[in-house]
Amino acid sequence: MSLDRYAVILATVVVALLAPGTGIAQAPNAPPPSLGTAAAAILIDSRDGSVILQKNPGERRSIASTTKLMTALLTLEEARPGDVYEAAPYDALPIESKIDLRAGERMRVDDLLEALLLESANDAAATLAEGVSGSRAAFVEDMNARADELGLQDTSYANPIGLDDPANYSTARDLASLTRRLLRNRRFARTVDLPSAELESGDRPRVVGNRNDLIAAYDFVDGVKTGYTSSAGYVLVGAATGRLGSKVISVVLGEPSESARDVDTLALLRYGLAQFRRVKALDSARPAASADVEHRDETAKLVPARDLRLVTRRGQKVTTRVDAPETVEGELAAGERVGSIAVFRGGRLARRVGLVTAAEVPGAGPLRVIAHGLGGGALVFLLALGAGAATFVLASRAKTRRRRDAERAARRQAT
Repeated sequence: MSLDRYAVILATVVVALLAPGTGIAQAPNAPPPSLGTAAAAILIDSRDGSVILQKNPGERRSIASTTKLMTALLTLEEARPGDVYEAAPYDALPIESKIDLRAGERMRVDDLLEALLLESANDAAATLAEGVSGSRAAFVEDMNARADELGLQDTSYANPIGLDDPANYSTARDLASLTRRLLRNRRFARTVDLPSAELESGDRPRVVGNRNDLIAAYDFVDGVKTGYTSSAGYVLVGAATGRLGSKVISVVLGEPSESARDVDTLALLRYGLAQFRRVKALDSARPAASADVEHRDETAKLVPARDLRLVTRRGQKVTTRVDAPETVEGELAAGERVGSIAVFRGGRLARRVGLVTAAEVPGAGPLRVIAHGLGGGALVFLLALGAGAATFVLASRAKTRRRRDAERAARRQAT
């Protein structure tokens, strides 16, 4: 990495530290960042894509090298890491980012991706485009087709690099959605979180540095991609992970400088992570439902099989929906599953947990089953009938004993 790049990183860190509240910790009730210098911006929950904060999210703008996010997606979907591509002829301007690939030089896809995503190398983008689709024109067609499939309605591509072109644009909203999909790919997520990387293939060894200076400066920042052209201004798609495992994605477009871009990105990421908390959504000691016990005039309490804690954003509702029978039939041991309980976070299903009996559920004998089926009056009748039958049996036995005693007495007198 050049001394100029180190100077930029140092300046960014100094500006960030001098800005109010730029550490990872931020009060939950802190006001949202103003984003006064960004032309457009968005902050989303990476888990479900819900919006936390936005500014002109649907405004179509030039996006510079964040165009390479779609280049990366198609490469990840269509090529293998060990595939080898010949470098495409590329006549770069002196100011362009590149790794100085020689036409015909052979390099592995994994190295080309690192050059694309860290150094933002335009010659690597051209090589990947031709290697994946056969030509840059065909690759651009594939980029636009994939954008349509992903529902990126305000996105259009004219090249795989991000050079200014009226037909090359996107929005903060679409870039956040595309990034959310890309971060599901572990190889992509690992790559954009690297401060630097060594390219092992090609005619000579190369080391590329991540142009996203926040990666080296802040452990909680995970990526993702920078960009700059005179038309787009300074652009940064960011991502961060909090201590609770929360993940957020930010986009700032049209920033006037690198320092403004980085400060606004940090403010967005910190604000997003501060919105999360851990709540106890289910308590295994508290009944969530009850069910009538068949053939018995009592109910069985049903509890979640385990406690459940969820990371949720402040103001995001946690609700439950119970799926359990109205009646259960004993005998059932305590802790036996009889249903489930679904937990929703912000209206989306987060977990499903078994619903179990809180205590042993007794069964019912044949007499109780019959009586319960006939009703309470039938039980009294059956008990009375049983008592009468028992009295009759006892009286019959007593009469039989008296008759036998009389017969034995008569035989003794006869002898």
